[in-house]
This record gives sequence, C-alpha cells and structure tokens, in this order.
Amino acid sequence: MNTTEILTQSPPNQEEVDIHDLSIGQRIDWLVDYSRRHSQEFQSPESWLARRRYLAQHPTAITAFMCMDGRINIPVATNTPRGIIFPFRNLGGRFNLGWPHLGEVITEHVQSMVKQGRRTLALITYHYSKGNPHRGCAGFNYDTVAARTYSLGIKQQMEAVFGTGHDTLYPIVCGFETDEDALVFHGTNGKTLDLSSVSIRDQDCLPGLLEELYPDMPQQIQQDLLPLVRDNITHIAGIRRTNRTLNIEHREWIICVGRGFDWLHTSNLALIIGPYSPDLADPIRKAASIIEVNMQSGRIPDDGFLLLAKAPYHEVGIDRACAQLKSTFLSEFAAEVIRNEFPNLAKKMHVRTAVLAWQSQVMEMIDARI
Repeated sequence: MNTTEILTQSPPNQEEVDIHDLSIGQRIDWLVDYSRRHSQEFQSPESWLARRRYLAQHPTAITAFMCMDGRINIPVATNTPRGIIFPFRNLGGRFNLGWPHLGEVITEHVQSMVKQGRRTLALITYHYSKGNPHRGCAGFNYDTVAARTYSLGIKQQMEAVFGTGHDTLYPIVCGFETDEDALVFHGTNGKTLDLSSVSIRDQDCLPGLLEELYPDMPQQIQQDLLPLVRDNITHIAGIRRTNRTLNIEHREWIICVGRGFDWLHTSNLALIIGPYSPDLADPIRKAASIIEVNMQSGRIPDDGFLLLAKAPYHEVGIDRACAQLKSTFLSEFAAEVIRNEFPNLAKKMHVRTAVLAWQSQVMEMIDARI
C-alpha cells in the first residue's frame, strides 16, 4: 500500500473541476468534504421537511437492488430526494434471500415498514448498454439475458417470502440502460415499458401504461411509482442534451465495502459492495480488476485509488461499537484480498475505515490507514 501522507487542502467543488482529473490526495479530500456537505444538507430543516413532505405524499417505502457498478444511480436517474430509496448493492446485482445477513436485513426492513402502515416497492435491477455490449454488466460477462433472468429469480424469491398477493411488498424487475440512465420496466404480463421511448409530452398516458404492466399493483404503490417514472423520462431528456462520452464508461476510483453509502449521489465514482454474499472476496476481486483497467485505459489517474469500508449505526454505545468492529473487519478483509491478488495495484491503495450515524448521515473516520 502507498503510505505517502495525503496533504490536507481545500477540496474543489465538483462544479469547478472534473474529479477524475485530480490527484488521489485531492480526490480523497474532495470525497470527505462531499460527505460532510451531504450530512449538513441532510440535517438541514429544509431537507428534513422535504423528506417528510415527500413521504407524506408518497408513503410507499422503496428499495432498490443494484449492481455495484458506479454508473447505476437510481436516485439520481429518478430525481428522488436523498434518503428515500433504500439501496442494496452487490456484484452484478446478484442477491439471494437465503444469504443469512441479507435475508435478515430485508425482512427487518419490510417488517419495520409494516409497523408504520407502509407498503414496500422493490426495484430489482439489471443493467446493460445499448451502444456497446461490453459497457454492460461485467458481473454477468456482459450477458444481458442472463442478468435479466437472474433478476426474475430474485423476484420469485421475494414472492416466496412475502407472498404472491403483492399487497405488502411489490417486487418489479427493471432494466437500467447506462448510456441514457433509462429504466425499462418488465410487467407481469410479459410486456415491457422502456422509458427512453416515452416522450415528456406523453406523460399523461403513464398511469394507464403502469396499470397495464402491473394490473394487481395497489393503487398507492402505483401513485408512488409514478414520480420516479416521470422524473426518469425528464432525466433521459436532459442526458440527451449533454455529452455522455466519458460518463458511459467505467471511471470509478473508489471501492466501497459495507453499507451506508447512500450519500454517494454522484455517478461513476465508486464500486459499492454490500456485505451480503458469503463469498465477499469475489466482488472485491472484480472491483479491483475494474479499477486496474480504469487506470490502464487512462480513464482515471494511475496515482492511486481509495478503499473505503463503512458500517452504519443507529445509536451510540453498543451499536456504534459493533459498527466500528464491522467496518474494521471489512477494510482489513478487502485490503488483504487486493494485496494477495493484485500486488501491483495494492501499492496504489489508500484505505479508509469509517462508521456512519444513520440519523445524521455523519461519516466518522475511525482508522485512516492500514
């Protein structure tokens, strides 16, 4: 690992410069400052009230199951306020409700929503590129059919656990086309709705299209899905007015391991690996391989990358102490995998270990270097 001390300096704003062009020290400083600014905004009265107002209007709890790929950012693609969508990340969007930790987290989350009288909408995503198959999902060897089939299997698992009546949890499979950040909804009747083909002028037809796709969807869930659909159409239109040449390629320079990375609302910065799979080394290897290729191709500087491990906690005391132990384990485990299998890349690795306070979204560094 590179043990060179990182100089402390005033991190530039993302609006002022392309983060990918900065030195690794500047990028890490920018990331820490970005997290700080996020927590400040998250705690502000305006943001708190905006979240409360949004949930009052749209009470359905939304979870998103996504690949670790940094180009996939559902909240950004749907212009959803921060803290609304509950994310799950793993290599290729691979999940199995039989995994002990994952099953517990999902079940506890859904039961918590039930106690609040809220239903849950689960977006089970796979991703692909319509411009180039090799910009698709490396976790499935760029096989979109295999990725979609796997996502359908996750949906079936959810129905086995939470029921096929869909009154409490409604799972839907969605494609995510990374060239335009477009969602593709797969209906229960075999039909699909590709939002890249829907014009902003046609949005009045959306309720009818959703009802055709999901005839058994509770009315409240449909009403709460509509804002995501409408805003994704608007987002796609905005993407088409910009130059996406660089952003559609992998440009990640961070490997995130753990939970509590909701604040990373900037696309294409990080490969996020949830602590769910019994074989945690596999997604870490794949992430390190992507970082190495990013450096070799010149898409990111080759002066270093960041490994950031984090665990969230709800309360101080025992809960925070457990989060600290989890985060330390994850950083040590991931760093060891990279050192053993990517020794040259490991020389450019900078490790940070942190915990996150859920209620305030404050990230606290607990061990700067390993």
